[in-house]
Amino acid sequence: MKKKVLAIMLVFMLSISVVLTGCNSSGEGSDEGGKDKLKVAVVLAGFLGDKSFNDSAWEGIQKAKEEFDLEVKVLESKVPADWESNLVAMAQDDYDLVMGVSTQFEEIIKKHAPEFPDVKFALIDGVAKLDNVSSAIFAQNEGSFLAGAAASMFTQKTEIENVNDEKTIGWVGGMDIPVLHDFLVGYEQGAKHIDPETEVLVSFAETFNDPLKGKELTLAQYSQGADIVMNVASNTGNGILEAANETDKYAIGVDLDQDDVYPGAILTSMLKRVDVASYTVVKSVVEDNFKGGEITRMDVSNDGVGLTDMSVMKEALGDKFPQDILDKIEELSEQIKSGEIEVESYSGFSVE
Repeated sequence: MKKKVLAIMLVFMLSISVVLTGCNSSGEGSDEGGKDKLKVAVVLAGFLGDKSFNDSAWEGIQKAKEEFDLEVKVLESKVPADWESNLVAMAQDDYDLVMGVSTQFEEIIKKHAPEFPDVKFALIDGVAKLDNVSSAIFAQNEGSFLAGAAASMFTQKTEIENVNDEKTIGWVGGMDIPVLHDFLVGYEQGAKHIDPETEVLVSFAETFNDPLKGKELTLAQYSQGADIVMNVASNTGNGILEAANETDKYAIGVDLDQDDVYPGAILTSMLKRVDVASYTVVKSVVEDNFKGGEITRMDVSNDGVGLTDMSVMKEALGDKFPQDILDKIEELSEQIKSGEIEVESYSGFSVE
């Protein structure tokens, strides 16, 4: 009798175990179908909120997050010492894709990507020819050529309020690094293409995260005769745009469309489609067609760089808007696409 009771109890306990096991099989933290979310880490060389390069990359990530089921983590960096430790920490934390958003991550990724062969890396604005790294680069020299041409034409429009009769334009960059010199080479070439007598004032803030420094350098250039200054400085550039607005002068935005940050103070923005690059690489991982060692090149020919349509300035100036500038930019864009105009690159900037 005792043996019969024990047998019945054993069967009952096994039944309970099977039921409980079945209840746990769905697994908390898993998506429908038991598939885990793709984990994406975005490592910045600065902060979100720059209304420029970093925010553009983040727009692409946000678009990907809306379309695909992702777990996303973003790491901002206050000082350069954070860049390497942040990137390595994300690789160690088993993220499927670790994205370095800046040319500043090039050497860091080249150093550490081989240590994590099962992790996919993306380098935005640089090249690392490794089997588990996808790189995206931009012809910022071509976009800046157009910006320089627009600035050179605009500085001669003395019928527009606060445009003086000096052929002087400005350019303020963040850190003194090769990729920014590539911007500058194109900007100067575009300006001189319009008028060889155009003077280009140049300053580097030596940081991407100091709007006050950007404002100070821009005000100095205005005092030296510039009436329009190009921003190539990420968060530092917010000070450049602010200086234009406060002095009733003019600026050119960068990376994102910054035209409406201060409507009427920003002629145009040089678009660098970082958002497209960041979205595209995430999509490639989701769809399982990520190609390590691949380099995505974005230039005028594929709309990877270019200028805005100036519609914000057109609305601000009304009948005084210089339509000939917009028409000329369209003409120059076609000449770059056809190869009629060959835009120079900075000799110290190589993507090969």
